[in-house]
Amino acid sequence: MALARSDRRQRIKYRIRKKVAGTTEKPRLSVFRSNARIYAQVIDDTKGETLVSASSIELDTTGKASVNAEDAKQVGIKLAEKAIAAGVSSVVFDRNGYLYHGKVKALADGAREGGLKF
Repeated sequence: MALARSDRRQRIKYRIRKKVAGTTEKPRLSVFRSNARIYAQVIDDTKGETLVSASSIELDTTGKASVNAEDAKQVGIKLAEKAIAAGVSSVVFDRNGYLYHGKVKALADGAREGGLKF
């Protein structure tokens, strides 16, 4: 019996989260991708709080129906700027069950380009 796409992603997500956790020294960079947007946040799991976040909503993409890889890279750069301003220089990457390809990879590359260390 084949799993639905969301069930498959949920299983992968649980498998990743067993291994990946954010600490105060090295928080977790979590990515969420919807059909039209991409969101990223830096999370301290020990306190259970989001330190900084960025999304494609903050970009000036008026009239666009969805986000492309270049927009995702800009979100990563913006997130890195906010994180560095908040005192975070290195993070652990949580791809949240998505393949490390396309928009997710572009966001990670943008965060690295912005100055975050993985």
